[in-house]
Amino acid sequence: MSNIRAWAAQSAGGPLAPFAYDPGPLGPEDVEVEIDHCGVCHSDLSMLDNEWGITAYPFVPGHEAIGRVAALGAIAATKGLTIGQRVGVGWNVRSCQHCAACIRGDFHLCASVQATIVGHHGAFADRVRAHWIWSIPIPGALAAQNAGPLLCGGITVFAPLLQLHVPPTARVAVFGIGGLGHMALMFTRAWGCDVTAFTSSPGKVQEALSFGAHHTASSRSDADMRRLAGSFDFVFITANAPLDWDAVIALLAPGGRLHFLGAVLQPVPVQVMSLIMGQRAISASPTGSRAQIDTMLRFATHHHVAPKVEHFPMSRVNDAMDHLRAGKASYRIVLDADFA
Repeated sequence: MSNIRAWAAQSAGGPLAPFAYDPGPLGPEDVEVEIDHCGVCHSDLSMLDNEWGITAYPFVPGHEAIGRVAALGAIAATKGLTIGQRVGVGWNVRSCQHCAACIRGDFHLCASVQATIVGHHGAFADRVRAHWIWSIPIPGALAAQNAGPLLCGGITVFAPLLQLHVPPTARVAVFGIGGLGHMALMFTRAWGCDVTAFTSSPGKVQEALSFGAHHTASSRSDADMRRLAGSFDFVFITANAPLDWDAVIALLAPGGRLHFLGAVLQPVPVQVMSLIMGQRAISASPTGSRAQIDTMLRFATHHHVAPKVEHFPMSRVNDAMDHLRAGKASYRIVLDADFA
C-alpha cells in the first residue's frame, strides 16, 4: 500500500500541514476508505488543542468521513462490503468484538474501543482505515457531500431517542442551538416530540424554528426559566457551556431526565433533594452503536433530516478550523478532499 496523505498538527493548537505516513499492511478485518468528504466537529478542535489531555502528535483530525471502499482485508471482504461502495467512518474505527459490551451490540462502549482520532490517524486525509463493523454503508438517497456530520453529531443526538425510549409524545427541551443542537431539533421534531429550543442568541430564534422547534426560550432569561419550570420530560444539553444547573433541573417534570450530549468540562453541582422529590434523573451518552447508526441513517433518509453545512476544500483546512474556533460555523463544516 502507498503512503496516506493527510493534514496533521505537530503540537497543541498548531497549524495543520501536509503529512504522509505508511499505514502498514492492511489487516484481514480492515477496510481502507478513500475519502471524498469529511466533517469538522468541535471534538476535532478540542483534540487539536489537547483540551482533553489525550492527544498524540503528529495529530490527524477527522472522524466524520464519507468515501468509497478502496481495499478490503481477506475477512472484511466476506462481510458484504464491495470495492467502490459508499461508506462512512465516524467516531470509532475498532472494537474488540468479544467483551460483554460488544457481545450485546454496544460496540461503542467496548473497554478497548479505538477512536478514529485518539491514538489513530483520522480522516483529514486521502484515505482512512477502519474495521469492517465501523465501515458503515451510506444510503444512496442521502446526499453524500453533506452526510458526514451525521456520523458523529447526528448519532450523538439521535441515539438517546432509542436508548432512553423517548416517546413521540414527550416534551423535549434542547439547550444550545449549534452543531449538535440544530440536529437535535430536527431529529426530535421528526420523532414526533413537542420541542422547545433554548438559546442564548436572539439571532438564532428564527433558525431554531426552521430546524423544527415548536417553541423557543432564552437560556439567559430568569423569567423564561421560571415560566417553563416543571414542563419537560427530557432536557438535552448539546452545548459545553456552564449553565444555572439548579434552574435547568427545575425545568424537568416529575420523572423527567436531564441528559448531557455536550462535553461540559466544569463540574455540574446537583441538589440531590430536587432529584429525589421529583423522581428526576441525570444521565449522559457518547455517540452510538453500529446498529443505532444504521437506524439513524435510515430515519434521516426517510424523514429528510440533513445537517446544515458549509463546505471548504481540504487544502483550506486551517481556514475551516479558524472558522470553527471563531464560532462562525453555520452550523457544521465539511471538507471536500482535493489531494489530486
